[in-house]
Amino acid sequence: MLESTVTPHRVEDDIVGHSPAFLNVLNQVRIIAKSDSVTLIQGETGTGKEVIARAIHNQSLRSGGPFVKLNCAAIPSALLESELFGHERGAFTGAVAQTMGRFQQADNGTLFLDEIGDLPLELQPKLLRTLQEQEFERLGCGRTIRVNVRIVAATNQDLAQLVSARQFRADLYYRLNVIPIFLPPLRERPDDIPRLVEHFVRKYTARLNKPIDTIPDEVMEVLKFHDWPGNIRELQNFIERAVVLSPGPVLRPTLTELRHITKQTTATAAQTFAEASRDHILEVLEQSRWMIGGRDGAAERLGLPRTTLIYKMRKLGIETRRPLRRRSMPIKPAVTGTGAYAALDATV
Repeated sequence: MLESTVTPHRVEDDIVGHSPAFLNVLNQVRIIAKSDSVTLIQGETGTGKEVIARAIHNQSLRSGGPFVKLNCAAIPSALLESELFGHERGAFTGAVAQTMGRFQQADNGTLFLDEIGDLPLELQPKLLRTLQEQEFERLGCGRTIRVNVRIVAATNQDLAQLVSARQFRADLYYRLNVIPIFLPPLRERPDDIPRLVEHFVRKYTARLNKPIDTIPDEVMEVLKFHDWPGNIRELQNFIERAVVLSPGPVLRPTLTELRHITKQTTATAAQTFAEASRDHILEVLEQSRWMIGGRDGAAERLGLPRTTLIYKMRKLGIETRRPLRRRSMPIKPAVTGTGAYAALDATV
């Protein structure tokens, strides 16, 4: 049956999770929300960076002010400066009226700059100055405008690597990276998937007025152990589609879609990654004398929650205790069908 997912760890309706990795993120949000420091949220596409940014705003002293967002990758470079800082009438062809930019719209509130890694190099010095001085000039106007804005930026790119490649200014990177938050991908928080599935089922049954009261155990097993390369966004879209297509009160998603997506991954690349991951985990286990949890255990050395490490070990065919012979177990071959997912331990 579909159970309630009301939990004291939920910051707001769109944030659901109780895994150690995700609770660590929520704890950071609670701590930093009361400050005005620039925050940089990093994570793969679909991990919920905008939701976390909004949670920071909602828990801050600026919660009564505006939350303004701008996707730096969605605006043409020629228009991005105007979107950020505004323009005067006649500043350029087509500027028929004075327009406020996002910085001015966000005065006394929070400005969320999504996909900050796509900000053009030529615009980065002006953004840096605005972050440092909290002032700017509109296009076509020499008058300085002062604002009081908190900046929360987000990216799915490695900004440090972009700096090394001279595709992002080092001074702007250091100015943005005052308080970094790293969002774990969904594959590293499998314990959160059942709650997320139930949350999205309730959301779409209410929106579509289509009651779904049961999620079969075998369906949940498949969903829990799929890698979800598109993260929460992919899971959300999958559940919406399942609610629409289910003929009755039982959730009946097309699970073959997930197997098809998995098969699209290059087998050689996947095997190489699995072998490298397995060798690295085995090496750390040897260094920690096969102690998984606790201080100086393998999980701490790898920077992973203990449950996540055990899940990875089982998936890679590594015993959870010291084997008689090191690396004597081969990597488990890929198995197609629902059974491949159901065979994994659902208690991890």
